[in-house]
Amino acid sequence: MEITAKMVKELRDKTGAGMMDCKSALSDAKGDMEKAVEILRKKGIAKAEKKASREVKDGLIHAYIHPGGKLGVLVEVNCETDFVAKNEDFQEFVHNLSMHIAASNPLGIDRESLPGDIVEKELRIYKEQAAESGKPEHIAEKIATGKMEKFYAESVLLEQPYIRDPEKNVKEYLTEVIARIGENISIRRFVRYQIGD
Repeated sequence: MEITAKMVKELRDKTGAGMMDCKSALSDAKGDMEKAVEILRKKGIAKAEKKASREVKDGLIHAYIHPGGKLGVLVEVNCETDFVAKNEDFQEFVHNLSMHIAASNPLGIDRESLPGDIVEKELRIYKEQAAESGKPEHIAEKIATGKMEKFYAESVLLEQPYIRDPEKNVKEYLTEVIARIGENISIRRFVRYQIGD
């Protein structure tokens, strides 16, 4: 099948990938747009994983105030260069991330950044609930572990379903942006303010 410029443009608009990458993916997929998107996603994830070890020394601090002025977020997101910090895609990611934090109220960026006392308290509660259910100890342990996984998915920023596309989590959204922009990006820290909290 002949790969037309129109097809390449359509795939580029859908994915944000480079022209040559789009043309190559369409050739590999024999013109099938959905397969081409999948090929690009796999390549993007691989590229993003390679970039993950690169140092991030630039970036943005972004403030988001929710309409009504009773909720606000301050977030720092780092990238490798000043050029990317000024990039529209990067700035959109930082803004979307701020809105996500405002809506989802995560307790930490990743599991390691969660306060230890909160994790211990949750695990203790889940173990006690499982033990009270009268299940054998090994099953009670599995129940508590399952509830902890759910707790992490609700409380850890990178594991939360992304509010604008719940089919993926924030880490997957971040990986897509890294692949599209071509630089490592790191969510450094955030603070969420709410009146009365």
